[in-house]
Amino acid sequence: MRAHLGDHLVIESPATGVTRRDGEIVGLHHGDGTPPYDVRWSDTDEVTLVFPGPDAHIRQVEHGDAGAAPEAAPPTRTPNPGDIGRRVAVERHRQRLSRGEMARRARMSPDYLAYLEEQPADPTVATLIRLADALGTTVADLRGGGIDLPPGQGYALLHPQLRDLSPEECRTLLSTHGVGRIAVSAADGRPAVVPVNYEVVDDAILFRTAPGSAPAAAAGKEVAFEVDHVNDALSQGWSVLAVGPARVVTEPDAVRRLTQDAHTTPWPGGAREMWVSIRPTSLTGRRITPADQ
Repeated sequence: MRAHLGDHLVIESPATGVTRRDGEIVGLHHGDGTPPYDVRWSDTDEVTLVFPGPDAHIRQVEHGDAGAAPEAAPPTRTPNPGDIGRRVAVERHRQRLSRGEMARRARMSPDYLAYLEEQPADPTVATLIRLADALGTTVADLRGGGIDLPPGQGYALLHPQLRDLSPEECRTLLSTHGVGRIAVSAADGRPAVVPVNYEVVDDAILFRTAPGSAPAAAAGKEVAFEVDHVNDALSQGWSVLAVGPARVVTEPDAVRRLTQDAHTTPWPGGAREMWVSIRPTSLTGRRITPADQ
């Protein structure tokens, strides 16, 4: 038995041949289209994981008229991911995993992972468990549970382990994020800690801001820059601290390249064309995990 996304799984009575139940196949777990399948049942609109028995067969969706030349491919649907698909895609990109590697870790078809990330899919609990395990998170996090709660209010691990990160680990973690905090002395001399969108280019931390703003006060001074990640559901997390001199990037070609290649724009919006570069002279970090990891 082989199927494609969009085909229908039909279950018939062995005695009468009457259809007892049918549903659309919305998830494949193997690249060759063999079972099991995620099926959205037409009678309940519920999605379940199905291992078809001898009373089941596939009704394939036809494309084009009989006898006509086969089409190269059905039209591609415009990506319109659901919330779970967005969270999976964001976390996969943050960890720099390809779809193939992610699908291998989650023991599912890359086509199904693409479908889940690009369409409003409703994966089964079993699928969510595999996705969460592959990403090192929880089903509750993928579903968005607790997304509006402030971080750090979960219970501590029973046996936590706090270890120092190597400079190489710190550089890797820095490159996976896009928002950090910069500690500066403001124009009035008072300390300030401000979140900024940032890029990492050739071991330099770069952010853009507006002249006269609090982050702009970093230029010409030694500053501290911090990034962290907290997983309340698992009571784990890490932080990286970079310390070094900051300067304004003034070379026109360098500014043009930074603006052109930036992965994001500053979230506050507005004209923020002043690029500031931090060259870390000190790079340290720590991670909290269970003692047995």
